[in-house]
Amino acid sequence: MRPAPPAPLPAPPEDPSAEPVKVREDGVVREVSVPPLARPVRRGSLAGIPFDNAREAPDAIVLSRKRTATGRNAEPAAARGRRGGGRTGSGAAWQDVTAATFAGEVLAVAKGLIAEGLRPGDRLAIMSRTTYEWTLLDFAAWAAGLITVPIYPTSSAFQARWILQDSGAVACVVEDGIQARVIGQERDRLPGLTRLWTVEKGAVDTLCAAGREVPDDEVTARRAALGPDSVATISYTSGTTGRPKGCVLTHGNFFAEVDNAIELLHPVFKAPGQAPYAPPAPADAWAQHNSAASYDPSTPYDPSAPHGSATPSDTSGTLSTLLFLPLSHVFGRMVAVACLRARVRLGHAPSIRTEDLLADLAGFRPTFLLAIPYVLEKVYNTGRARAERMGRGASFDRAARIAEAYGAAVEAAGHGEGPGPSLGLRALRALYEPLVYRRIRGALGGRVKYVICGGSPLGRRLAAFYSGAGVMTFEGYGLTETTAASTVTPPLRPRLGTVGRPMPGTSVRIADDGEVLLRGGQVFAGYWDAERGEAVRVLEPGPGSGPGSAEGWFATGDLGALDEGGYLTITGRKKDVIITSSGKNIVPAPLEDWLRAHPLVSQCLVVGDNRPYAAALITLEPEGLAHWRLMRGKQGAPLAALVHDKELRGALQRAIDEANRLVSRAESIRRFRVLDVDFTEEAGHLTPTLKLRRAAIAEGFAAEIAELYT
Repeated sequence: MRPAPPAPLPAPPEDPSAEPVKVREDGVVREVSVPPLARPVRRGSLAGIPFDNAREAPDAIVLSRKRTATGRNAEPAAARGRRGGGRTGSGAAWQDVTAATFAGEVLAVAKGLIAEGLRPGDRLAIMSRTTYEWTLLDFAAWAAGLITVPIYPTSSAFQARWILQDSGAVACVVEDGIQARVIGQERDRLPGLTRLWTVEKGAVDTLCAAGREVPDDEVTARRAALGPDSVATISYTSGTTGRPKGCVLTHGNFFAEVDNAIELLHPVFKAPGQAPYAPPAPADAWAQHNSAASYDPSTPYDPSAPHGSATPSDTSGTLSTLLFLPLSHVFGRMVAVACLRARVRLGHAPSIRTEDLLADLAGFRPTFLLAIPYVLEKVYNTGRARAERMGRGASFDRAARIAEAYGAAVEAAGHGEGPGPSLGLRALRALYEPLVYRRIRGALGGRVKYVICGGSPLGRRLAAFYSGAGVMTFEGYGLTETTAASTVTPPLRPRLGTVGRPMPGTSVRIADDGEVLLRGGQVFAGYWDAERGEAVRVLEPGPGSGPGSAEGWFATGDLGALDEGGYLTITGRKKDVIITSSGKNIVPAPLEDWLRAHPLVSQCLVVGDNRPYAAALITLEPEGLAHWRLMRGKQGAPLAALVHDKELRGALQRAIDEANRLVSRAESIRRFRVLDVDFTEEAGHLTPTLKLRRAAIAEGFAAEIAELYT
């Protein structure tokens, strides 16, 4: 049986408003819904995407793979002789992969998985950094009717064993020998794990060879058996408060997420000339400045320019992104699927070491990036430090203020609240364009116009700076349980400092206790029940009005608020709320996020539960500290002494004073302790996604916390 023709990228409804529907209670916005921009997929699965692309646009460049002089990440045998052109970069060449080539590789690997005895519904675990092979194996597993299970590449043997045991994985692919040893030492406790392949030892070629005698029709039949309700992956949470939980995500969950994201974020995923469906912005001048066809980050704002009259600053190449966030996290995985779905050129950067990543960005030259705030903070702080070393720190600070003012003016224009940047502001921005802003964009590869940012709040100041520097940031919010984003900044109507409006097809509600509730097609099927071998629903009926109000809501555990425009602000986690001995509730996230943006701060933990006031543990950022030492001639001072240095503590106290302006006196940080060690994943202080394990830190630094209250 041949599969039904896979559903094409759904056309948007003929006349959706895409405007939020708001429900007010007692004069306050409590619920916001946005209608979908893409029709639901009723047939087919993610497994069909590579084959759709090959049939409809066989010569389209859909990926580029990194090939170094040492041969690392060399292409599999299935691809040799069918490759496209190459692009060179610092220390590596990027080999283009056409849609036809990728589909051929997916087919060959899928046949190999079938030949190795994997049956429909079996779980295949993937433990690897962000590589081309990760995406290849993901789609090949789906084509073979399997369910993929991501494992973070930095996971310990115990963490990996838990995921393999709980998911019931029968096979696992790892990237290198180190990861193979991690899994290997647990094999006697994993009787169900019958296969272990290593990419560095030729796993892809081995699978391709094994499947040569398997007929193509076997893969076709397995694809035909899949539909939107079929399970695509079991993706485990980071486990901040306990063991990770397996989130069961269906093919339909991914379609609901990526199809609406492609339509909404049309400047990111659609080239000029591909008409997006989007309502007109309330301020035409702002739309002209930021349209996909006319947006040039180095061109000063011109409200008189006709819409679409300008040309992009760099028309070479296609829309593209270099993915460096882990594919084991649903955020990166969702964007990888969206890129294949929209035929946006996708590259993978396995190393996040600063020098490696900068070289990859320079060679790949993406048009948009997926990032967490830490990356954007680091680029900003590195630029500031470089300027200070050159004696131009004051000039950089002035350029930053101008960019922030420019970004704020653009935001106001987008909401019809102002005319946009003034003539004088545009002139000042043009002055600093070659001196500062172009260098900032250069650190991101030189062609980046857009950044999709998530994981934690970016902050209004930094969002405004990047907007003014020529990089639009789409800030979003979501969880593993929601297949990544549930809210995102609309392209033509940013509201800096928020995480945007609900994604099309999504509803957001604020519960009586302030908890954020979500509903939509991307909300998961439930948590994996290992004993039953299926998902267990956790959605409960809740209040609501509008389409689908009888459906349940997913309680996120996050606290937030909706404004009059339907924009969501996340204020913290319910479980993280600190209650002082006087009964005052303190949400630590805003204070911690603000302080982590400081160039001297690596991590910050606010404490104070059952204590008379809030205090903080602070760890130091190595690069920021090295720069601070250099500028003050303290390179030889040992770290143990520096944590008590009056000048250093003074700089940190000023940062705390700024953070305290966000909260009331009763919620402010009164005392702090600088640690001479950092919080790390290896020590159990951080999750693989760099979230704080509060209980573990409090236990490990109990003595230091006690001293803050003596």
